[in-house]
Amino acid sequence: MTDLTGVYGKDIFTEPSNVDSDTLKNLGPLRPMAGVWRGHKGVDVNPKADGPETQVYIDRIVLEPIDPQTNGPQLFYGLRYHQHVVRPGLVETYHDQIGYWLWEPATGVVIQTLAIPRGQTAMAVGKAAPDAKEFELVATRGSTTYGICSNPFLEEAFRTDEYRIKVTINDDGTWSYDEVTKLMLNGTTPFEHRDRNMLVKVAEAEPNPLAAAAKS
Repeated sequence: MTDLTGVYGKDIFTEPSNVDSDTLKNLGPLRPMAGVWRGHKGVDVNPKADGPETQVYIDRIVLEPIDPQTNGPQLFYGLRYHQHVVRPGLVETYHDQIGYWLWEPATGVVIQTLAIPRGQTAMAVGKAAPDAKEFELVATRGSTTYGICSNPFLEEAFRTDEYRIKVTINDDGTWSYDEVTKLMLNGTTPFEHRDRNMLVKVAEAEPNPLAAAAKS
C-alpha cells in the first residue's frame, strides 16, 4: 500500500476546510477544456479482418464543471463530459463516451474516467503543472487503481492492454487529443488503435451548481 500520509495526513475522514466553490477557477490544466466543442478533423485507425481501416469522424464534446468532490482530505475539481462521434454526413452514432476529467491540486494529478456502451470502463492518470499546455494520461490492464475493465467478449477478442491519451492546449484556444489503445486481437495479434482530433469551442461552460448559486 502506498503511504499517502505525507499528502493527506493520518486523518482519513476530515474534509479540507479551504474548498473553493468555484470549480472553473480551480481546474488547473483542465481549465481551457471547459465548454462545448466540435471537431471535424477526426481520424480513427481501427482493426478489421483484412487489416487496419482509417475512418474520418466528427466530434462533439461537452465538458461541464462539477461541484468540488472530496474523499475525506482528498479534493478534486473536475469536468463531467460526454463525447458523441459520427461519421461525416451520417446520423448513426459512431462512438459514444462519458466520464470525468479530474484535477487534484495537492498532488498535480490529472485523472480521466471513461465508460463506453460496449461494456468497457477505464481510469487513466498523469501528472501536470497547473498551467501545463500538454499532458499525457495512461491506464493499464490489470491495475487495481488506474486500470481497464472489459466485458468477457472484449477481453478475449479485443483485449485492451493499455490506453494512453495525450492532450495539447493550443495557443489559438483550441485543444487536441491523440489516443492510442493497445489491443491484443484474439489474444495473439497486437494492434494500436489510434484516434486523434482538434476541437474548436462552440459554447462557453456554465458555472458549477455551487458557484452559480453563490452568484444568484
